[in-house]
Amino acid sequence: MGQWLRGILDEIRELYRADSVPWVIGYSGGKDSTLCLMLVWMALAGLPAAERTKVVHVISTDTGVENPVVAAWVDASLASMRRAAAEQGLPIEAHRLTPAVEDSFWVCLIGRGYAAPRPKFRWCTERLKIKPSNAFIRAMVAEHGETILVLGTRKAESGTRARAMARHERRRVRDRLSPNASLPNSLVYSPIEDLSNDEVWSLLMQYENPWGHTNKDLLTMYQGASPDAECPLVVDSTTPSCGDSRFGCWTCTLVSQDKSMQAMISNDVEKEWMLPLLELRNALDVDDDRDLRDFRRMSGRLHLFKGRLVHGAYLQQAREEWLRRLLEAQTWIRANGPQYVRELTLITMEELRAIRHEWVYVKHEIEDSLPGIYEAATGEPYPDPPQEAAFVDGAEMISVLREVCGDDEQQFLMTRELLGVERRFRTMTRRAGLFGELEKVVRKYAFDDEEDALSFALAREERIAEARGLPRPDTSPPEQPEHALGADADARREAEKLAADLRAVGLVPVERRGDEP
Repeated sequence: MGQWLRGILDEIRELYRADSVPWVIGYSGGKDSTLCLMLVWMALAGLPAAERTKVVHVISTDTGVENPVVAAWVDASLASMRRAAAEQGLPIEAHRLTPAVEDSFWVCLIGRGYAAPRPKFRWCTERLKIKPSNAFIRAMVAEHGETILVLGTRKAESGTRARAMARHERRRVRDRLSPNASLPNSLVYSPIEDLSNDEVWSLLMQYENPWGHTNKDLLTMYQGASPDAECPLVVDSTTPSCGDSRFGCWTCTLVSQDKSMQAMISNDVEKEWMLPLLELRNALDVDDDRDLRDFRRMSGRLHLFKGRLVHGAYLQQAREEWLRRLLEAQTWIRANGPQYVRELTLITMEELRAIRHEWVYVKHEIEDSLPGIYEAATGEPYPDPPQEAAFVDGAEMISVLREVCGDDEQQFLMTRELLGVERRFRTMTRRAGLFGELEKVVRKYAFDDEEDALSFALAREERIAEARGLPRPDTSPPEQPEHALGADADARREAEKLAADLRAVGLVPVERRGDEP
């Protein structure tokens, strides 16, 4: 490993001095990105000051729902990098990137009502991770014409990753630099691509972290997130190594279980404050959440799948319940957790304001329930004033509407939304389009209930098929729900994993789907 290290440091210095193209290093706080940054840092430190001619940007994307332990580690690491780089005279700048408020996890899920992410509805990655980092990289390209991305990707991480890296490797335009498929004028350099898991940990333990964070603490964090809570001495290829844990968003429902958070709680009594997070995450991850979602799509359309309606956004009651549970978890952790989480923020005021705007002005939920939920969950008054542009007497109006509509929920929802649309147009100089918007609302709520809507959709499909001279569609419902339970759910996950692997190597075309719930 010592010989390999000398060779890779020489290679990094050679690539760094070859041109004036800026470097961007992706840093997540994990073992691979830590080692990757360490190598670049050590290589630059070995250069004369006169040859450190270009800035190396370190970017870390905070999704807002990262595992709090890892998020705190990354924030502290970035602060240490800034201090150490200034003290050592190195052209290294650390940046913490965040998604736009309108793209945040809670605004999408609680505000708009997007269903919890699924393999076929993976709306989170693009908004929370890809867009912030791509915006930074594109800004670098716009300023300098080109950029080099230094990433800690390794072939040993997974078969899919190895095949993808091999495919890019065949299209390399310069030695060790691969093109980036989604970012023009961006080349990818992966200095640790051929290392094994054990070799990564060997280097991290042998060499001191140059920005002052001890890698032993990193090892302890991985150890705490491993189910067996130990890092055995590796003596042969059959011995499992420490550090297989993967950290990510604590809300992630793309995996069957959050094993790292479960292990942290099991291995450390001090981490029991994370239990409310795990419980909320598990509540989001249910195989069939149809009862929590509207039987219409967000646009009001009816969409059939195997004789059943495809449900859309979370209903108002579900969204309000998610917000209440989130705020209660935040309040409980601040009151009962250890000192270092007493200021923990699970949802920001900017997100709460965006959610409130979405509820009142977009969904026309004129009762404006968010301030009341906030006060009940936190025990504190909501800091913002009433919505002046909304219905000032919204709660009283809702009470009257409920009384008039009785048990007819669809009539209540339609009338409430009609009032909201009229209120929105009232302040406009020209009210062109008002009748069209009102007609959309009436069409949306034209059904007594889901059964009535399903009957209409099935009859419509039959009429369309008849008009086109096609066989009558199969409208018989499946034997089990779309999200199957038990053993079928495991089989579904295996099939989806296989399909993802095939898409990664180009054997199956990538599905192009909209992000509408």
